[in-house]
Amino acid sequence: TIYFAANKLFKSENRGDDWSTISPDLSRQLDRNKLPVMGQVWTMDAVMKNKSTTIYGNIVALDESPIQQGLLYAGTDDGLIQVTQNDGENWEKIDNIKGVPARTKVNMLTASLHDVNEVFVAFNSQRDGDFTPYLLRSTDKGKSWESIASNLPERGNVYCIKQDHVNPDLLFVGTEFGAYFSNDKGRNWTKLSGLPTIAVYDLDIQQRENDLVAATFGRGFYVLDDYTPLRTMGKLISQKKAHLFPIKDALLYVPSTPLGGGGTGSQGHNMWSAKNPSFGATFSLYLKNVESSLRSKRQKKEKELEKDGSPVDYPTFDAIRAEDFEGKAFLIWQIYDASGSEVRRMKSAPKKGIQRQVWNLRTNTTDPIGSRGSGFLVTPGDYTVSISLVKDGSVELLVDKQAFKVKGLNNQTLLAENPEELKGFRAEMSELNRKVSGTEKVMGETKESIELIEKALLNYPNTDLTLLKSIREMMVSLKDLEVLMWGDKARSSRDFETVPSISGRLGMVGYQIYQNTAGVTKTHRLNMQIAEKQYNALLTELNEIIVELSSIESQLEGIIPYTKNKGANWKKD
Repeated sequence: TIYFAANKLFKSENRGDDWSTISPDLSRQLDRNKLPVMGQVWTMDAVMKNKSTTIYGNIVALDESPIQQGLLYAGTDDGLIQVTQNDGENWEKIDNIKGVPARTKVNMLTASLHDVNEVFVAFNSQRDGDFTPYLLRSTDKGKSWESIASNLPERGNVYCIKQDHVNPDLLFVGTEFGAYFSNDKGRNWTKLSGLPTIAVYDLDIQQRENDLVAATFGRGFYVLDDYTPLRTMGKLISQKKAHLFPIKDALLYVPSTPLGGGGTGSQGHNMWSAKNPSFGATFSLYLKNVESSLRSKRQKKEKELEKDGSPVDYPTFDAIRAEDFEGKAFLIWQIYDASGSEVRRMKSAPKKGIQRQVWNLRTNTTDPIGSRGSGFLVTPGDYTVSISLVKDGSVELLVDKQAFKVKGLNNQTLLAENPEELKGFRAEMSELNRKVSGTEKVMGETKESIELIEKALLNYPNTDLTLLKSIREMMVSLKDLEVLMWGDKARSSRDFETVPSISGRLGMVGYQIYQNTAGVTKTHRLNMQIAEKQYNALLTELNEIIVELSSIESQLEGIIPYTKNKGANWKKD
């Protein structure tokens, strides 16, 4: 069934092939050529008089109740609301609503999704120079009305209104100056931040994803991803110190990069694209307050004194030092799997009000501390998150473990037959990668120490030059280990074939499973086994070099200055 409105209402029951008229003319049936414009009625020869003006006396707002079939609301541009409860057989005209100027355009009618007797209407009187927000609600199918404009901007006329499909008290409106929401059915309105100050002409709700879509005048479309926290954002929550809203199921998949990278890839700046919703699990946290720093507290107090013309006292140096040494507060987000093992830890700055944190469904990186990046994807299942506030070494638990689910999208060509096997292999890979990454760091530090000692032997008196041979042998041995760890640069730089290195094998396996949810192959396991065997042999030889290096450093103690691994040897007399 399709409805189409002009000055009359038309209906089709076969998807638009045939139409029937189900109403008389529902407008006031006024002759627009007899209406004054700018204080007078103009001649037919006036410039563009009828070319640039719409036909007056049309139905411009229409909605059908989703609860009662045949309950239709029609609103006209000349200020009438017409209601039928029997699909057009009988119509009831509603006029002269208290508080709304006569002939004010009905901009939108919205039948309630929850109460068959409830309907909302937005009037627009800007053509008469009146920008008042006329927003009303009826609980008796239009017989009586009450204003719910409340604290909306006085000159911000309302264009549209939508009701949440879950919480009947949650309403959204589009106005001349942005979008607003109310979770008490219009008694109080709060502006939705993030939009430019622009007219929002229409709103719609994507019910499956709980997304709010806004169409603006001149600035395009905007999407508020997952507005569900607004459903429960009430007085009880706003009085709590911290509150984590229910967490939407996170879909696990490998995001595609069809253009060769994120966004427009390598297509150039002339190609436009909009961002997708953030990948992973999105957490919405409400913080009632965030404690100000000592410096900001002092500066705020000083500004108030300056504003009043009062003298401003300089702080003491103890106070200044306290400001300099004060640590910044931050939030720690801890993710746990179903067994209670922590799989990821994230850090963010606390913000007053509602803030969001996204977990990309990956474990922590196993690269050396300070490195960026993240580990492998987790497997679908049950997870929990807790949130703590850290300030100057003290840790305060704000939100205890709250459960959520990670669900596989299952759109792969090859599905993982055994997700637990994949999870275990990723853990093995992460552990081996952690060991190898640490050893790579140690190899670099060992090489630097050997080079420093060699320089000291050549430049400082009283050193044993015969140690240069041992230093040379250690350097050669370390060079062999570098080939085993990173490959033979002497061959690869001259385009000769090389044997895969430990790092190369692990890097290739890691690359293959980093963006892959299809499972573990025998080739993956074989490469990791080879890399692990070679690594264990390398570690034995490296430890022998380090022991010999320590012995030489001991022999040179008191003769040469500080080296990389040997500092001053303090003794208490």
